[in-house]
Amino acid sequence: MNRSTTFSFDHDDRRRVYEYVERHGRATIDDLEDALAIDPRGIRHHVAILKRDAQLTEADGELAVAFGTGETEEHRSEACGFAIRPATQSDLSGLVGAIRRVASENPDIVAETVADVIDREEALLRHNEVESRMFFVATVDDEVVGWVHLRAPELDKLAHTAKLTVGVLPEYRRCDLGSHLLERGVAWARERGYEKLYNSVPATNEGAIDFLAGRGWETEAVREDHYRIDGEYVDEVMMATWI
Repeated sequence: MNRSTTFSFDHDDRRRVYEYVERHGRATIDDLEDALAIDPRGIRHHVAILKRDAQLTEADGELAVAFGTGETEEHRSEACGFAIRPATQSDLSGLVGAIRRVASENPDIVAETVADVIDREEALLRHNEVESRMFFVATVDDEVVGWVHLRAPELDKLAHTAKLTVGVLPEYRRCDLGSHLLERGVAWARERGYEKLYNSVPATNEGAIDFLAGRGWETEAVREDHYRIDGEYVDEVMMATWI
């Protein structure tokens, strides 16, 4: 599914099926039959249509929102080997833990908010008439050690933009994971027609600012005293790049 997908479902029950899967992150046919007051034959028919139209995908008996996100990439640096792949619902707890750990060590308000949202909603991916939300994760021995997150509002005036956050656990930063994650996120955004990416961080997070600046991102604005961290007012640095 890409950014041009519309959500004008031609059947209310089909919309209900899609929204249940989208809201829960993943679901089986049995889940749908238990939760929705729809004839089981109708559910299977709507699922088949949604899969045909590339709105849902199915793997190992579980349905999920279809993003067309690509395959797993294997990488090896002098320091370590790692994989980068689209996040799945089973990554939720590991991803939340990684984001919160990184945000606690280097203030990143956006990342911290993202962790709270996906933990509360218990769903990683979103693609509806309000927003699109995508994650890629970096893993070492199946452990989530880094991520890149993109969120885009489904609003015509902002349809060319998306917000991006990226982070890596400290002990894996020597592996150049951050660069690979950023490249994967930018490639996903570019393929779907986005033109500009944003990232805003507290001025005290010098590591994130230097990382992005070193890869061509520019500071577009600074909002003075925007955050209050540990009782101190901190500026917000608003960075962006055209892709």
